[in-house]
Amino acid sequence: MKDAILEIDFENQEIPEYSASEPTFQLKPYQYDEVLEKAMLYFRGDELAANVWINKYALKDSHGNIYELTPDDMHRRMAREIARIEKKYRNPESEQDIYELFTHFKYLVPQGGSMAGIGNNFQFSSLSNCFVIGNEADSYGAILKTDEEQVQLMKRRGGVGHDLSYIRPKGSPVMNSALTATGIVPFMERYSNSTREVAQDGRRGALMLSLSIKHPDAEDFIDAKMDSQKVTGANVSIRIDKEFMEAVQRGLPYWQQYPIDSEHPEIRKEIDAGKLWQKIVHNGWKSAEPGILFWDTIIKESIPDCYEDLGFKTASTNPCGEIPLCPYDSCRLLAINLFSYVKHPFTSEAYFDFDLFAAHVRTAVRVLDDIIDLEIEKIDRIIDKINNDKETPEIKSVELNLWEKVKAKCVEGRRTGLGITGEGDMLAALGLRYGTQEATDFAVKTHKTLALEAYRSSVILARERGAFPVYESDRENTNPFIQRIKQSDPLLYEDMLTYGRRNISLLTIAPTGTTSLMTQTTSGIEPAFMVSYKRRRKINPQDKMASEHFNDEVGDAWEEYNVFHHQFMNWMKKNGYDTENAAHLEAEQLEEIFQKSPYYKATANDVDWVNKVKMQGAIQNWVDHSISVTVNVPNHVPESLISELYIEAWKSGCKGVTVYRDGSRSGVLVSEDNSQKDDEKPAKPAETSAPERPRSLNANVIRFQNNHERWIAVIGIHQEKPYEIFTGRCEDSFPILSYVNSGWVIKNKNEEGKSRYDFQYEDKDGFKVTIEGLSRCFNPEYWNYAKLISGMLRHDMPILALLNVVANLNLDDESLNTWKNGVVRALTKYVPDGTKPADNICPDCTSPTLVYEEGCLICKSCGHTKCS
Repeated sequence: MKDAILEIDFENQEIPEYSASEPTFQLKPYQYDEVLEKAMLYFRGDELAANVWINKYALKDSHGNIYELTPDDMHRRMAREIARIEKKYRNPESEQDIYELFTHFKYLVPQGGSMAGIGNNFQFSSLSNCFVIGNEADSYGAILKTDEEQVQLMKRRGGVGHDLSYIRPKGSPVMNSALTATGIVPFMERYSNSTREVAQDGRRGALMLSLSIKHPDAEDFIDAKMDSQKVTGANVSIRIDKEFMEAVQRGLPYWQQYPIDSEHPEIRKEIDAGKLWQKIVHNGWKSAEPGILFWDTIIKESIPDCYEDLGFKTASTNPCGEIPLCPYDSCRLLAINLFSYVKHPFTSEAYFDFDLFAAHVRTAVRVLDDIIDLEIEKIDRIIDKINNDKETPEIKSVELNLWEKVKAKCVEGRRTGLGITGEGDMLAALGLRYGTQEATDFAVKTHKTLALEAYRSSVILARERGAFPVYESDRENTNPFIQRIKQSDPLLYEDMLTYGRRNISLLTIAPTGTTSLMTQTTSGIEPAFMVSYKRRRKINPQDKMASEHFNDEVGDAWEEYNVFHHQFMNWMKKNGYDTENAAHLEAEQLEEIFQKSPYYKATANDVDWVNKVKMQGAIQNWVDHSISVTVNVPNHVPESLISELYIEAWKSGCKGVTVYRDGSRSGVLVSEDNSQKDDEKPAKPAETSAPERPRSLNANVIRFQNNHERWIAVIGIHQEKPYEIFTGRCEDSFPILSYVNSGWVIKNKNEEGKSRYDFQYEDKDGFKVTIEGLSRCFNPEYWNYAKLISGMLRHDMPILALLNVVANLNLDDESLNTWKNGVVRALTKYVPDGTKPADNICPDCTSPTLVYEEGCLICKSCGHTKCS
């Protein structure tokens, strides 16, 4: 494997030489520690990138056994399979040529399901990143069918979106015992809960729920997530039409109706458009939801909607909004690393190699078209499995029909999702400041090149392999996107009329959170979120060279140091700065360096927000699907700015927009407040006494990962503080705890008169369910240690002090050490105020490093995300 772990000269951007040696794939799995060691060497010591690759993309079987040693094995695996498909057609690309585009994530990066699933016969999974489902039948049967289809797709690793506009509004008469309809919100909660129940290799599924502003329940939909305990498993977006926006601008009323598209609706009501707009703005300001979908723009620009009568009418979007889809269509994603096309980055000689970029775009479309063939093979395999399952045909019918419909849409349209990552670093490497007009103009030029070369490649593929089956040029001739191609490249347009096109739609800009961790670049079209992060490490008493910055409550000394965004560090090296010394600089000294860099005033919270929206709109002209992007603004901005940004996005031609106000959303990194002085902190109690335990305690259920194991903790809360804790591996615990978030721990007596702890929770229908014997679901030795720790909690020991006691326990047993880490991870969430899980804590690694970008949460410490 030495060939697979070469040092790469990223500064000079040279392609390393690789031999055509066979990959190290073996039937016998590798040990986790061995893979981590080799993967860290591959990523040049970047433990975060190594762990993300291992946990999300390395070849694994259903038991979690790992069969690849480094990403080089994965790239060989993908290249081998894609080359196999290439050989079916004329002018095939070689396996080695494809591999060299993949290696070290330098040029082409298949995303999500493709990296994990291509060539993986251990699991029955899809290669598609996203799906949309749906029907227009308003009945319980239809609603339950959608619920089952959603779950069936999620268990194959797909993110799902569907629209709720077909459901009749609250209070409508129905022909059953209820007499009137319950409206939208209860079904939002149903679909959300289903999402939380489905595990996808250590993460939960991702769901988008959308609704038309024209629906009479739109206000309830917009408010549904203001209760932080509701609809926690879904993103929500409101579909806004041109008529509504004009009513807002002109101060006019707006008519809602059901059915929303009917010429003779059953229900009509007039509303104050401005008042509802202010609610949308307020909720967006407060919680970053609902997202906004400018539906008329989406439909007008959509090429697939030219085939509406053939089943390609756009119904909703995928969970992060970058792929509007018709029911049962799906898409596979691939990102091009823009930073790698900058020659001599961060120097006065820097330039973008458009010729190389254009050539690689054309190959990327070929690769994506090959992945469609691989996906069809995967779907056939899933269908065969369903047919061979022991369930009755009645039970299997929904799942079987679902995959047959997905396959039909895949074959008929051959939709692809070619995007980019590293745009922020590309601009910085060229000396352009993100958000300026000069930078925007260059970005638009880049995306125009991408669009034209992608469509050129699709036309070439149509000539070699045939057009997508339902292609008809006359249907598309008035589409705005096709017209832009015609105006920019008449010869390409004429060729398209002659040969057709291989793919119905080709382009997107999807979230690349985990992808960018492995490319070590900025994510998608986003600027750098921050260029330096403050981290801490405990000082070993024997380490005489460390700088002591503070002591904690139990007397341990800690050192603070700076870690840098990879390409900012490259800029420092190119400009003569000592990065090792910079890691220990004070904030003022580091700021002086930062101000000289191309990243200054160009990070997520510092860019000109209006200009960022205008940039998104300008780039959208050359993206036939949509763009997942977040406008980050500081905490102090007024609601009026959110309104201004939404309106600018609509006017600029954006298909959707998300604005995130710093600190407004639970679970997201907020700015650190160091204003409290030591003498203002609450004094430690001189004496303690444990409050008596009531029979029933409110309880939170927290899930996390210890290495590759899934763990849970149940935290009993009394007087708004953690009172007791039980924790262990999920497979040792009640299955219900794998998706329930809260409930009650009830202390009872068993038949022998001894204490017994039961867990009670409220199910989806509002009924309380009790599971007896919580204590027996954890290892007895863990239970005894938990009693000791619970005793310290009851006596009000400061959690930071308790965590240090637990963390420093000397336990010889490896399992106990893992359990100890679980306790620390679970209780760390309660450090900020001691009453609830902290808003700035990652659910996996418990670090306060979650950020919100590209419409998605991602942890900058462990890579946790629901997106690709």
